[in-house]
Amino acid sequence: MRFIKIALVLSVFPILLSVSSHKFYVSTTKIEYVAQKQSLQIISKLFIDDIEDVLQERYDSQISLATKKERKMDEEYLKNYVLEKLKIWADGEEVSLKYIGRQYEIDMVELFIEVTPVTPFETITVENKMLFELTHEQQNIVHVKWGKERQSLILDFENPNGLLNFN
Repeated sequence: MRFIKIALVLSVFPILLSVSSHKFYVSTTKIEYVAQKQSLQIISKLFIDDIEDVLQERYDSQISLATKKERKMDEEYLKNYVLEKLKIWADGEEVSLKYIGRQYEIDMVELFIEVTPVTPFETITVENKMLFELTHEQQNIVHVKWGKERQSLILDFENPNGLLNFN
């Protein structure tokens, strides 16, 4: 009986290790056009450890997000990175993104971005290259809401941008 228990543990243990080491490389970005304010309101969610790794590699190995060690300049690095990697065009015209701030959830960072003014548009192009230098397996999911219509994109290393029609 003891042999069976040991054999069972030894056969299940490698499976448990492979499951726990599996990692998903995904971010989500929600973009909503608010006609009354003529604005695009954007919320991007990234895993803290992923964005921290990228920022440490790119800017400063001392960057520490969502901890007591976080410095004011760490958020500035985060802001600069996001504004470099996220681009939006409405009807073919690039819009200017304004970084509003960030907040932390358990293992995620939510980034708040706004674009004003934005007049009603028929097409929107989104380029999201965030975290592609971390791994080519990264996928950035983008949901766009314009009025009652919702459309989505899945962007990856080979296809970092996409066009949606709202006409």
